[in-house]
Amino acid sequence: MNNENILLSARDLTVRFGGLIAVNGVSFDVRRGEVFTLIGPNGAGKTTLFNLISRIYDPTSGTISYCEHDLLQASPSTIASLGIARTFQNIELFEQATVLQNLLIGRHVHRQTSAWAEMLFLPSVRAAERQTRRKVEEVIDFLNLQHYRDHLVAGLSYGVRKVVELGRALCIEPQLLLLDEPSSGLNAEETGDMAFYIQDIQRDLGATILMVEHDMSLVSRVSDRVLAMNQGSVLALGTPDDVKSDARVVESYLGAAEDVTSLRRAARVGAAA
Repeated sequence: MNNENILLSARDLTVRFGGLIAVNGVSFDVRRGEVFTLIGPNGAGKTTLFNLISRIYDPTSGTISYCEHDLLQASPSTIASLGIARTFQNIELFEQATVLQNLLIGRHVHRQTSAWAEMLFLPSVRAAERQTRRKVEEVIDFLNLQHYRDHLVAGLSYGVRKVVELGRALCIEPQLLLLDEPSSGLNAEETGDMAFYIQDIQRDLGATILMVEHDMSLVSRVSDRVLAMNQGSVLALGTPDDVKSDARVVESYLGAAEDVTSLRRAARVGAAA
């Protein structure tokens, strides 16, 4: 494969926490413009991989390259400036700020004016403010958040908060968007809306998406490729249909009735299609 088509490449990643091996020799490539999804039971190592890419954790061994640069040399504070944005399974927003204010925070990485210019509110600062507001309003329109623009986050439903957190990540204008269980806590209608947003982000914004997700119906609907994990190791890698029919993947979900049901439902949907 042409290396120029690979945005993120992980090789032989291993993470040990004392005697526990959370990630065990995992390798994969994420291609530009695709939706690449990590699946597996709780404790499979999916979020640990996210934390490696976000630079929250350091691997015990292995490498991660991003845009052909060594991502492990980056600090957590520089990740956003590299074009990597992330949402969290447990929503991380400023609850006593409005939706607009939370989204504006996502644009902070693009500010290039000096402290003195900010204090004097020079024309360059005013121009930057207008550009920031335009970009945020584009995200508000993209995610249909117009009605909530001036609402405090604390007063919003869980589903709307999920979309707001997604919007804040989009304000960074990421090349690589990390979505940590985007459907967690959402009802069926909200999950359907999230699927549309993910597809629109991929198609209209040209972002590459790396996602952790348990809902196999959502995985099957939006993913180009899927990596299945269990106990820190890779079980299968391929299209959603290939992975969800892999015997090792089905076996790894045994004992988690909800996940097994989700797999079977996704398989039926795929067969009907």
